[in-house]
Amino acid sequence: MDSTLDCLALAGLAVAAFVLLTGCANMMLMFLLWLLYLSLVNVGQIWYSFGWESQLLETGFLGIFLCPLWSLSRLPQGSPPSRIVIWSFRWLIFRIMLGAGLIKIRGDRCWRELTCMDYHYETQPVPNPISYFMHRSPWWFHRFETLVNHFIELLVPFFLLLGRRMAILHGLLQILFQVLLILSGNLSFLNWLTVVPSLACFDDASLAPLLGRRLRQRAARLQRPGTRGHSPALGSCVRRVLNISLGLLITYLSIPVVLNLLSSRQVMNTSFNSLRIVNTYGAFGSITKERTEVILQGTSSLDPNDPTAVWEEFEFKCKPGDLRRRPCLISPYHYRLDWLMWFAAFQTYEQNEWIIHLAGKLLAQEEETLSLLATNPFAGRDPPRWIRGEHFRYKFSQPGGKHARDGKWWIRKRIGPYFPPINLQGLRKFFEDRNWPYPVQD
Repeated sequence: MDSTLDCLALAGLAVAAFVLLTGCANMMLMFLLWLLYLSLVNVGQIWYSFGWESQLLETGFLGIFLCPLWSLSRLPQGSPPSRIVIWSFRWLIFRIMLGAGLIKIRGDRCWRELTCMDYHYETQPVPNPISYFMHRSPWWFHRFETLVNHFIELLVPFFLLLGRRMAILHGLLQILFQVLLILSGNLSFLNWLTVVPSLACFDDASLAPLLGRRLRQRAARLQRPGTRGHSPALGSCVRRVLNISLGLLITYLSIPVVLNLLSSRQVMNTSFNSLRIVNTYGAFGSITKERTEVILQGTSSLDPNDPTAVWEEFEFKCKPGDLRRRPCLISPYHYRLDWLMWFAAFQTYEQNEWIIHLAGKLLAQEEETLSLLATNPFAGRDPPRWIRGEHFRYKFSQPGGKHARDGKWWIRKRIGPYFPPINLQGLRKFFEDRNWPYPVQD
């Protein structure tokens, strides 16, 4: 299975690299990319359970119809983007933003009271260094941020219906908003991806200054009636039929999405079809008011209850752990395990059995699992005999304060145990009951 997944990922990487480096693509290549990623998402289970996986699939599916059927020309003749495709992208950005705005207003009351930004920078999944300073902004600035968020997500989407100039303004505001989100936190590739459908808000005239003169001249020649021939090519005819079919499909699949947007019981980041072509989106419908972290610790002691046992911490690549480690800056890269640990921290280990699975692999010191971590305190030594999960409350230190002067970005206080000490032998039945391969120490 691992080799199959590796082959799928490498095939997708190779095709994507070809498209990126050459600037050439057709419907066949784009369909292949979409199909490969759909396969990974469908078998990825919780590892691919994030809302932007569906958003990437929907964006990629629409991208198929921007391309000629089989030509690999960088500026193909007779294959202008269809209005159906352009408006499908606009419909996508409309749903992304309006869905995010509505889920906030209907969800956590702090969005209505304009206080959510008092907590967001500190409690978001993976803060960055700018988050550390933004958290200490004045209260009035946080209120202003929340109002701007509501304006961008609840009102600006309707600019798309108000003509060319307002559509361009919509695109500019959405892109600026996404850039600000990129700067203020590590939200994976979500905000980078959301920029893509925003580009459909611009027409040729508004984008022309960004293109070279030679490319503009070539595009102008292709638009002249004399260069198009007397009858459309077979590929253009097929493409036209496919575009019309796309419009009908998007309209049909949008029915449950619209009903969800109108519902007082709105759900976010949900797919109503197995192909994830038209989905519902949203983000931060509720805000955690305090940050908790699960810290995994191991010991070589024979008795985990021995007060003299030395417990050493496993450090993750990006999530808070070591108080003196500066928050990372990794967007658009996505440390999936770190994100899952954030979700697990405000639930229980019974709701996240995968974390016990992870602990078992760490007890066995499996190299593939250890590669997902930043540090392994047992490297070059015997594996730990026991691993436990400890629950801590984390807060940003005060810039310029006592803890910050001591080099600490975070301060923490122990809440209690997250899961009790476990050893590899004691996990055997747990793994067998779930048909999981039992970890074997190297």
